[in-house]
Amino acid sequence: MLVSGVDESLVVTDRAEELCLELARLKAQAVLTRLSPASDQRTLVIGCDSVLAFDGEILGKPADPADATQRWQRMRGRSGVLHSGHCLIDVVAGRRAEAVASTTVHFADISDDEITAYVASGEPLAVAGAFTIDGLGGAFVERIEGDPGTVVGLSMPLLRRLLAELDLRITDLWTKVAPGGQSVEPLGNVRS
Repeated sequence: MLVSGVDESLVVTDRAEELCLELARLKAQAVLTRLSPASDQRTLVIGCDSVLAFDGEILGKPADPADATQRWQRMRGRSGVLHSGHCLIDVVAGRRAEAVASTTVHFADISDDEITAYVASGEPLAVAGAFTIDGLGGAFVERIEGDPGTVVGLSMPLLRRLLAELDLRITDLWTKVAPGGQSVEPLGNVRS
């Protein structure tokens, strides 16, 4: 996995879906420009980015602990929609497919003490919407409507559909396994 290093503040829009998709495009393109010349092996680059739409606002990563605290005070007991943009590039074929996956997140009605402890953990400072479902923040999400992978940052069902647009199957990315469980041949490189 390669980190894109894209400055997310460069993209300005008031539409959550547009923002996360444009950031996904920029991230995929930034990684693409850093790759070595293509070999005979098929190489795919996927860029992803997520934002939370809440009360008509787009919430990316909080600016600081005070911002994260304020967000959680507003979000507790309420719902928002997490949007994750995905941009998949087939390097050898020079083709791309892209889309946004969206999942509604219902937050628990957590106490001020829980908010303080969660923000002090540092976890909400590094993620869109100031929460995770696959870390400490998972305890504060009552339920979701949609694909959990979208909230984590990579929707596997959407990735499968994007691969199909590029005439690939998700199973093409799996590693061949010899009898006895040894990996013998990777079918491709995936970079994000």
